[in-house]
Amino acid sequence: MTDTKPSVLVEVRRGIAWMTISSPPVNALTAALIDELSEALNNAHPPAIRVVILRAPAGSHVFSAGHDVNELPRNGRDPLTYNDPLRKIVRQIEAHPTPVIAMVEGSVWGGACELVLSCDLIVAASEATFAITPARLGVPYNLSGTLNLLKVTEMHFVKEMLFTARPIPAGRMAAYGVLNSVVPSEELEQTTADLASDIASGSPLVHQVMKEELRVLANAHPMTPEAHERIQSLRRDVYDSDDYQEGLRAFAEKRRPVFGGS
Repeated sequence: MTDTKPSVLVEVRRGIAWMTISSPPVNALTAALIDELSEALNNAHPPAIRVVILRAPAGSHVFSAGHDVNELPRNGRDPLTYNDPLRKIVRQIEAHPTPVIAMVEGSVWGGACELVLSCDLIVAASEATFAITPARLGVPYNLSGTLNLLKVTEMHFVKEMLFTARPIPAGRMAAYGVLNSVVPSEELEQTTADLASDIASGSPLVHQVMKEELRVLANAHPMTPEAHERIQSLRRDVYDSDDYQEGLRAFAEKRRPVFGGS
């Protein structure tokens, strides 16, 4: 029997849990990887653990390519439902009782952007880029995913990221208040460790309460049942469309999609 290497490596240093997402070549967010990350987070609780750091292996050119497109359904079923693995891990990070820091090196794509943005603080290497790519795949984000973007930056910047799917440099992300720090790659780990150390010296009970207060306040956006149902109907139309199938085909064939709008 062949041993399977873990995709999430955990090292604990002075109450700080360093969790390395290591699934070559591009750290795709497969259901199996997300399950490992979820288990690691479940095992990282105060008072023994005061801070969690999510990272890719040192020197990575890709922090994560986001969803494993091969796992998206081909039958028109919505892949971004409440119980989708990415939705669950985002909620888990947001509700985790310790502050979670994303330490970003390399490019971040698609669903991995939301995973990173769900963290409480983000430190990025100056070469890092961020691209939100549903429009290139024909996959419309759901309401909670879009709200998570609006919670961290302004409307026009969110529209640019969603509509263009362009990689945005870390410096520009910081200018819009999305990132806490942008540093040269050789300073990334030490800068993150210093930030985590300052947090770890504080009261874990206070951190837990303040994090939950901020989570509840950030999500306090009422919506009528009619508006929710209308958005869901629009999203279902996309998953039943030729464009959705074209997006998946183009990705598999490594070419630019040709969308017809139907």
